[in-house]
Amino acid sequence: MTGPVRPTAPDPSGSDPDGPSTPEHRPGEGRRAGWRAEVRRLLEVTALVGLVVTQPLLDVLGRSPDFFLFHGASPGEVAALVALVALVPTVSLGLVGAVSRVAGRAVRAGTHTLLVGLLVAALAVQVGRHVTPVRGVPLLVAAVLVGAAAAYAHRRFAVLGRVLRVAALGPVVFVALFVLVSPTSAVVLPTGPVGAAGQAHGSGPRPAVVLLVLDELPLVSLLGADGRIDADRYPHFAELAAGSTWYPAASGVSGWTPYALPAMLTGRYPAVPAAPHYSRYPDNLFTALGGWYDVRAQESITRLCPPSRCDQPVRPEQGLGVLTRRSADLLGQIVAPQDSRIDPEASYREPSSAEVAVDAAEAAPADPKFRWDRLNESQPTRFTAFLDDLRPSDRPTLHFLHLLMPHAPWTYLPSGARYDAPDELPNEGAGWVDLARQRHLAQLGYTDRLIGETLRTLRERGLYDDSLLVVTADHGVSFTQGVQGRGLDALRAQPGQVAGVPLFVKTPGQRVGRVDERNWEHVDLLPTIADEVGIRLPGPVDGRSARQTPRDRTDKRFYDSPGQAVTIPGGVPAVPLVSPPHPLVGTTVGEVPESGQEARVVGLDAFDAVDPDEGRLPALVWGTVPDGVPDGTLLAVAVNGRIAAVVPVVPEHPDGRRFAAFMPDDRLFVAGVNRLDVYRVDADGALRRLALS
Repeated sequence: MTGPVRPTAPDPSGSDPDGPSTPEHRPGEGRRAGWRAEVRRLLEVTALVGLVVTQPLLDVLGRSPDFFLFHGASPGEVAALVALVALVPTVSLGLVGAVSRVAGRAVRAGTHTLLVGLLVAALAVQVGRHVTPVRGVPLLVAAVLVGAAAAYAHRRFAVLGRVLRVAALGPVVFVALFVLVSPTSAVVLPTGPVGAAGQAHGSGPRPAVVLLVLDELPLVSLLGADGRIDADRYPHFAELAAGSTWYPAASGVSGWTPYALPAMLTGRYPAVPAAPHYSRYPDNLFTALGGWYDVRAQESITRLCPPSRCDQPVRPEQGLGVLTRRSADLLGQIVAPQDSRIDPEASYREPSSAEVAVDAAEAAPADPKFRWDRLNESQPTRFTAFLDDLRPSDRPTLHFLHLLMPHAPWTYLPSGARYDAPDELPNEGAGWVDLARQRHLAQLGYTDRLIGETLRTLRERGLYDDSLLVVTADHGVSFTQGVQGRGLDALRAQPGQVAGVPLFVKTPGQRVGRVDERNWEHVDLLPTIADEVGIRLPGPVDGRSARQTPRDRTDKRFYDSPGQAVTIPGGVPAVPLVSPPHPLVGTTVGEVPESGQEARVVGLDAFDAVDPDEGRLPALVWGTVPDGVPDGTLLAVAVNGRIAAVVPVVPEHPDGRRFAAFMPDDRLFVAGVNRLDVYRVDADGALRRLALS
């Protein structure tokens, strides 16, 4: 007779989903227990992936409907991307764990514990970056320790596994919030009425309307020391001002295009955080004029013109593939242990005609100074289509272009040539904010050429005199150290840079320029256009037509968040930001003694074979210098013996950079081999050459 059977000792790993192994398990029960264990583990992985990947990524994308609108994403493509975000990481990690079961229970349990630890460590990086000042390797080390502790606790205490399995509902909630509640929901579920057309008033033929909206352009960037448009640097903006009405007190109403542009085109201040989509703003410029005008609209990051009124003849990169790539880039920024600009706007890159296979035989503008014939690959395709549409028509036409210029990414020189720059190059901090402004001004120089092409095309095709031409920008940006950008801090410190924008309105028949100092806010744009073309708007607006008496108040309304107006007392001061170059810039360098120090320059080989006719120049160089060179030391960078830039040495960037120099004058470069030199500038102005590597 056998003795009593002792109960099997419990598994020391209290949360092991497989549970204890007993001799009494029959094969069928063992298999069922194994599957139940796998389901429990998958639920735990689902919960953690939801916190590490699904929630933060859908949160960023949910607040950025412009990301999907810019890439022309269909509701099906958005839904597919959400499915990829929610399922692929979870399924992939689940399969890794399931395959490890082949090696036995112990390996399977260890693999799951490792996955839990790694996911918790990744979560700790994100949390640590938000609640502590720790960054880089120290943050990674701390996160690994947190992950190890979590893995141990997960093995030791069963309650943690139960909590995670309940939290597996999280991804479902995150997806539901994205689809139903976030601003991007309008892209997924684009239901809503199309606005009514405006009513006609007045008689006679209606003029063509040409509306060109630039992006991220403060008025102060265009001004010279005398407070007027700098005709030397921006001759075509000056030409535009000479034949139109310039509103130097004009201001945008928001620093974010998805709020700023709808306000311009609806005449209403931002009230709710809605996607810039026609279903959310049914009464806008396109629907008001659409019953009387043909509409040729080139929108970039809005879709305010309903498909029934107009289509987009040119779109940037589209499809699930590009959405997935851009989202993966965003995820990399989200989980990085370093501060990074988590911004879907980084994907706002205009395609070139080569990239979208535009017909190379298309007639190019005749001005040889524009270098259009040799730089066709650098020509923004959206602008090409806009110019091509500027033709006389029997029916009045609205020509609209929102061009992401001179908005970052900055890649153009004033001549139209392009240059390379690392995506992660900082835009703020000692030395870097000045570099950012220089690059912004260079791209503004190229934008000036686009303005010139617009004016030339309108005149050549007989549209200029009789058209209503409006050129403006949706908002500005601050390039002031410590308050760079477009947020509230920048607005309060530099309202003229953030809110102040250029605005030029040439009415039909106008030939003489004038200046109107009225307190223009961009909600005035729609009622002004409606008055000029003789259309009565279907509903009330917050704006005031320029044909009406000016506002009595001098303060401004600005919306960092919809429905929450920030008052700017006294308007937006247009103080010119004129900074003369260093006296060494433009001088030639003779024999200079060696410093005995070395500078490492990235991409030095680009100077060995320069071909200006290809439209790409090595106009931006960056690198590092020895630790013995103190911060603040000036470096002079010369091309072919002529100093092109003088820049400071700055504290080491996480990527190792301590200096960067921008050389926007393409006349410095010659075809073939070019010589780059870097000199240390001593306190007395003397130069000493650094060896380059």
